[in-house]
Amino acid sequence: MKARVTIELDELLQLKAEARGFSFLPRQPVHSLLAGRHASRLRGRGLSFEELRHYQPGDDVRSIDWRATARRGSPHVRVYNEERERPVLVVVDQRNPMFFGSRRAMKSVVAAEITALAAWRTLDVGDRVGGIVFNDADIAEVRPHRSQARALGLLHEVIRKNHQLASSDPPTGEVTLNDALEATLQVAKHDHLVVLVSDFDGADEETRRLATRLAAHNDVLAVLVYDPLGASLRGRPGMRAMDRGEHWEIPPGRDFSQSFQQEFSDLLDQWREIFRALKVPMLPISTDQPVAAQIRGLFGETGPT
Repeated sequence: MKARVTIELDELLQLKAEARGFSFLPRQPVHSLLAGRHASRLRGRGLSFEELRHYQPGDDVRSIDWRATARRGSPHVRVYNEERERPVLVVVDQRNPMFFGSRRAMKSVVAAEITALAAWRTLDVGDRVGGIVFNDADIAEVRPHRSQARALGLLHEVIRKNHQLASSDPPTGEVTLNDALEATLQVAKHDHLVVLVSDFDGADEETRRLATRLAAHNDVLAVLVYDPLGASLRGRPGMRAMDRGEHWEIPPGRDFSQSFQQEFSDLLDQWREIFRALKVPMLPISTDQPVAAQIRGLFGETGPT
């Protein structure tokens, strides 16, 4: 199967129907990826404390604040309001290393699909959505807004950068993942859900520092996009793949394949541990399977609802 090199708007619009059966909010099914990831957190909307007041007939006795009751000598209850929104900011990597794929789609195409699914799902639950879209040359910012027009603006920016990767003159520059995270910190100062969609190429100690700052005041979800060939190099010598616009073949011999696989495995383990320490869930998404089905599987769901 030949990998899809670019994405088109009609394909992303069709994903509206697939943006069901999963949620970035808490209360995930117990068998989901997030439920058992060593206290990985997605705070979600939650409840915000509003006031402490006298108990009134009809109040839920479970809301009584016993310390305040003892201190003040009469029953007091804590009143909460459900937080009304949580803006979602999708940080989308469209750099040259994402222009790799052996089956179904390039990593850059899969990142675009994830962005669309996140955008449509966010609008569906009534939250604002925006994004940071970056390639090797520049970083584009789309401020979160609760409108389809803004979601389309985000998708158009992703498509624009996605098509640039396949052009005869792809973007060049020195924009890094860390630059994109710096830009993200300027937008998501607190109480956002930040969805990082990348292969994390070039991630380093500074990336960990920036991710720590981001996770201190926001929910963060790391989505690692990978290609099975890039993960294991399983395949016969001579098998072809595309990387940054160039076709290449697997060299003969097991040593090359094993060293390649070990390097990928070590990198994956490293970032799993880093994100686990930050209590940030990490979702691995492969290029060789439909994206929506993978997300529903990782979040413990089985199909659209």
